[in-house]
Amino acid sequence: MTRQMTAGTAVFILVMALYTSTAGAHGKVAMEDDSCMRRIGENMIHLSAYQPQVDEGGHYCTDIPKAGSAVLVIDLVDPELRDMPIGVKVIKGSIASEGETIANTRPALYQDGVISMKSALDQGKYLVLVTAEGVPPLNYEYHLRVEMINYADVFRATIGPAVGLLLTTILGYKLIRSRRLREWLASRRAKKN
Repeated sequence: MTRQMTAGTAVFILVMALYTSTAGAHGKVAMEDDSCMRRIGENMIHLSAYQPQVDEGGHYCTDIPKAGSAVLVIDLVDPELRDMPIGVKVIKGSIASEGETIANTRPALYQDGVISMKSALDQGKYLVLVTAEGVPPLNYEYHLRVEMINYADVFRATIGPAVGLLLTTILGYKLIRSRRLREWLASRRAKKN
């Protein structure tokens, strides 16, 4: 019975470890590990997308939940970028040369370090190109997915509970098939008779 309890504890710890590893979210990671951060050399930018009509407090990175109006905010993290002309282009599709330009801002200086633009985004894939006209020019890319299922996230969210259910099923099967449980049940039946 002790061996079965140890196995049960190990299963519980494994399931909890798998489940908690999927709980990391956009706002709870270090700046260097943030998927919305882009770095070229020492220069970094950060993208946040907002849809106030969907969720007033929510902000997104590359997976935008609903088609419609979205506010794209690019933060120029490094002060050197604030002294360079920066342009932003939003293209429908995932390849710049094949897509249709949805929004385009001409290169300008952003002394406050924030570029904000509003775009109407339909369902599908988009490419956001941020170009800093330095020497050499710095080109940042973000691939957006609007109102699309991210199967990697679905898989990550379900793998922990699925493994836990599988291990619980195996443990239950082993317990039911164990000789000790059958002997215990037989002794309980004998006491009742």
